[in-house]
Parts: sequence; structure tokens; C-alpha cells
Amino acid sequence: MKILAPSPAELTRGRSATPIAFIRAIVTGYRRRGMDPASALAQAQIPPARLDDPAAGVTAAQMELLSGVAMQALDDEALGWFSRRLPWGSYGMLCRASLSSPTLEVALKRWCRHHRLLTEDIVFELTQRGGMATIHVTENTGLGELREFCLVSTLRYLLGYACWLVDSRIALSEAAFPFPAPAHADAYAYLFAGPARFAAESASIAFDARYLALPVRRDEKALQTMLQRALPLTVLQYRRDRLLVHSVTQLLAAHPAAAHTAEEVAAQLNTSVRTLHRQLKEEGVSLQRLKNEARREHAITLLLQTRKPVKQVAAAVGFDSEKSFARAFREWTGVAPSSYRTSTSAADARSTAG
Repeated sequence: MKILAPSPAELTRGRSATPIAFIRAIVTGYRRRGMDPASALAQAQIPPARLDDPAAGVTAAQMELLSGVAMQALDDEALGWFSRRLPWGSYGMLCRASLSSPTLEVALKRWCRHHRLLTEDIVFELTQRGGMATIHVTENTGLGELREFCLVSTLRYLLGYACWLVDSRIALSEAAFPFPAPAHADAYAYLFAGPARFAAESASIAFDARYLALPVRRDEKALQTMLQRALPLTVLQYRRDRLLVHSVTQLLAAHPAAAHTAEEVAAQLNTSVRTLHRQLKEEGVSLQRLKNEARREHAITLLLQTRKPVKQVAAAVGFDSEKSFARAFREWTGVAPSSYRTSTSAADARSTAG
């Protein structure tokens, strides 16, 4: 496969937000193999003198190009982290092995399991507890001076791949790391877009477990395209959050009779009204449609499972009058509320008798 790289004009465009410590880690990988990184640094337009400035940084494009050149030169996609090389294409194989998964949960479990086929120097595990999903990293060998770069890179790659698989931002509740906060700790907010905790027992990322139920939305063709420039795609900060529809639906279902203005819903979900409408539109729904669906489902439940008069059902789902409720219900189901209750009950009775 032909691997695309940033153009020379792209290299120094944008913020130099990638810590120089990560560039030094790549240089260390070269030197561990007795190789000279000078050519790779030159291609990425990174002056060697910059390596000695702890406050320096490089652009995402420079990091992308240097990483790609180094992986191919070293024939090691792990850039020297592990006790054995991971030949070019290893992580592409991991992506392909999980691509046919029905949900993100299955994909992540496959990724964690198959990563052990590449190395057991570090092991990933997906766990769930109290509505939270956590990917833990167990270190089975000393990673030395490459520890930070290894743990940050592998977790960020896995998070980016997961976002790409389901085509959604995955909001992190926390990213934890088993080392003191580095001088460039402010860069972690961009890499993981959530609270970062240092000096933790182990490296991990945690997020709402409901993301695990999202379906995988990518195919082989999309994978081929992504792998041509994997780094920028897997660190992309997605704007769309597909869990938003689930969250809105749950909120509306909890109180179907409430007015639920866009301002109220947005405030409860800690987002803006503009973002709420935009993301719902991207999912092909509107707030009004979700409100109608919540009211319809609650109305049907009350009609079939209680003896409440239609007037009380109408009030329970937020209608001021029985007439307006009947008109809306007819639009939803094609029949009047009383007819729906009678016909469904009769059908159930026939089914039981049969």
C-alpha cells in the first residue's frame, strides 16, 4: 500500500504542540538500533539543536512524517518500545482483525486480545464497572526512557482508532498515567481531551460504557484509505458524539410530559444549543422528533398497561387537551388512542386464546 505523507509546505504549518520529548524518544529508538536519525530529522525539518530545548515542540505534520519514516527505517511500528520489533503493517493487521466486529465493545476486546500476539511487554484489558468502561495497560517489562512515549502513543492510537471505527467522539472521563506530570503536561489535554491524572497505579483511559454499544461504521475500503495516513486520522478530535442521541432519548423518556426546550436539554447535557441541534441533525433526527417518540412510547405504555382514561394519558405525556393528544397520536400510529387500546387488547386476547 502506498503511504501518503505531509507535503513540505504542511510540515511547519499550525501549532508546534507536540512535545519535543516525543521526538527525542524516536531518536532514542534509532540509537538503540545503532542507526543515525539525521536523515529522518532533516526530512521532517526538525533541527537537531531543537532536541536540546525541553520547552520546544513540533507540529503534528512533523511528528507524522518523522514517525512514518522511522517506522519504515527501523522496520518497527513500535519505534523501539518493546523487546521485539513490530514489523511494518502490524497495527494495520490489528485494525483489520477488529473491523468486522458488530459493536465497539467486540472490536476493543478483539484489539486487546490480538495485541498480545504482537507483544506481551504491555497488555491491554477492557473492563466495565458502574456504567464506566476502562482500558487498562499492564506493563510486564521495564520500558525505560521510552515509557511515557510508549504508553501515551499506544493509548492514544487505540482511542483514535475506536473513534474512527464508530465515527464518533468518545468523551473521556479520565486518562491516567503511572508517572509524575511531565513538563509538557499541558499537551495531554489536546491528546486525550479530558482530565489527566498522573502518578496513577497504571495507565488507563475511562469513558461512558454506553459507547461500547455503538455499531462499527467502517469497512475495508475505508480502512485502506485510513491506513494511508493513519496518524492524523487516529488523533483527530471528532466533533460528532453519537452517544448524544442516546443521552437525549434517555433524558426525554425520564420525563415525557415536560416541555424539554432546547436550552434545558443542552444545559443538562453540558453542551450548547447550537451543538445540540447540529449533532442531532448529523444523526438525521431533530429534538422535536425525539420528543414525539418519547411521548408516543409513553402513551402506548399507559394505554396498554393501565386503565387510565385517554384524557389522563394525554396529560401524562404533556398535552393540554385530549383533542390535541388524539390528533398527534393519530399522526403517530394512524389510529385514535381509544381504537389503538381496543384493537391491541383484542389482538392479544386472540393470540392468547389461539
